[in-house]
Amino acid sequence: MSAVAARSERETVVLEGIGAVQVVRSRRARRITLSVRTSGEVRLTLPYGISRERALSFAATKRPWVEAARRRIEQRCAAVPALPPEEERRRIEEMRRAARSDLPERVERLARRFGFVYGRVSIRASRTKWGSCTSTNNLSLSLYLMALPEHLRDYVIVHELCHTVHHDHSPRFHALVDRCLEGRERELDRELKRYMIRR
Repeated sequence: MSAVAARSERETVVLEGIGAVQVVRSRRARRITLSVRTSGEVRLTLPYGISRERALSFAATKRPWVEAARRRIEQRCAAVPALPPEEERRRIEEMRRAARSDLPERVERLARRFGFVYGRVSIRASRTKWGSCTSTNNLSLSLYLMALPEHLRDYVIVHELCHTVHHDHSPRFHALVDRCLEGRERELDRELKRYMIRR
């Protein structure tokens, strides 16, 4: 292994078989953690009090896990592939227009069907969540929902509409989602997990 940046609170190290690893010391970290971002970048986080060498040795033992994680990400990122910056901007604007045309009407139709009452619907370029529901029952939906099959868009919206009744992920919440989806919540959740927005 060889360092390609000077030691600091944040540095990049090259590990054989893994490649570049971003090493970050964090005051909030309680243990050594390794993660792979949707870009394929590997991040190694360690708390103060644990040596850099110990953390790098830990990362080196995780090569098979990193390779498997990168393969899963490549498969899941198919929903929103990476594009050059100018094409990405055009794609986002096209998806935003499509989302504004499709999603509010879809929410209204599903809310009427299942008897939900909600507030406003906003469309955002969220890359971390497909959707969310506030304590005042306003819905926020990611424009990247337009990259999903229609039945998965409906699944996300039903999930968020159920949060207008239960603002948690309690058994009662999941029972309501499952009832609306005719017993298919787990199946659709597994299918949705095959998609990921590339960051």
